[in-house]
Amino acid sequence: MKIVITDHGFPSIEQERTLFAAAGHELVVAQCKVPAELIAFCRDADALLVQWAVIDRSLIAALDRCKVIVRYGIGVDSVDLQAAGERRIPVCNVPDYCIDEVADHALALALSLGRQIPQTDAVVRQGAWKITPPTPFGAFRDTLFATAGFGRIARAVLARAKAFGFRLGAYDPFVDAAAFAAAGVRRLEAAELLREAGILSLHLPLVEQTKHFLNRDSLATMRKDAIIVNTARGGLIDTHALAEALTQRTLGGAGLDVFETEPLPADHPIRQSPNVLLTSHTAWYSGGSVPELQRRSAEAVLQGLRGGTLANVVNQRYFPVIP
Repeated sequence: MKIVITDHGFPSIEQERTLFAAAGHELVVAQCKVPAELIAFCRDADALLVQWAVIDRSLIAALDRCKVIVRYGIGVDSVDLQAAGERRIPVCNVPDYCIDEVADHALALALSLGRQIPQTDAVVRQGAWKITPPTPFGAFRDTLFATAGFGRIARAVLARAKAFGFRLGAYDPFVDAAAFAAAGVRRLEAAELLREAGILSLHLPLVEQTKHFLNRDSLATMRKDAIIVNTARGGLIDTHALAEALTQRTLGGAGLDVFETEPLPADHPIRQSPNVLLTSHTAWYSGGSVPELQRRSAEAVLQGLRGGTLANVVNQRYFPVIP
């Protein structure tokens, strides 16, 4: 069977090549992200392995024999899940390969901003010496560290925050109260989350209902000293509205690892905003996470080609019902 890696940014794909060759499959590496150009590579593919390429309805319609689409990673907003479901093509992700890495990164951004380390560093480098920070801030023990979302990564972040003495809360309408109680986390409604969080870490999927979860209106309801952390999906925040709020000092700070447009445009106002830490979509990374992601993605492709039950199918609800 033919497997197409649409695109990747890894130093090597020898692991995938070895696994696929051992199973007797052909591998084609397109290194292309544009749907119209990918059709020529993918039309007769039995499986697609995707990193950043857009897999839209037009490309899915052109797939003659595709049995599975697997994304290197967690987010699947670059794949038209409904179009794939209508063609009965399962789309799978790898939702738990970098939980510790992302949780560590989110907490690192939160702690750094919460203690005003970047701001104090800038003051010292400018030649000033003060034994108080640039602006007053409270103790972590008096601060509500809250997450939007209460999935695997959010729970790992909150477990880390607990060790620093934060009060804990989370918003997730799809998780029952018992799960919050078992974790010792206060269950919040959306309005409470925005109004009370001293640190708000985003861990929502990017779907139509969550796009710009933080926008000009919702940001205006937050505490003036609130810190926002986003290691999930860039589209959860209207980043222009966030830049405006930071510039007007109606928010305390933001730590961002993901953006609506990546790479982040050179002229984006968030680059000039105060009290912001920017990282380049690196939260997922560690020396061990990369090979693990590649191996597990390739194994999901092989399982899809063998048939039978697939793990982590994200578009099952779009499959047509067969009488």
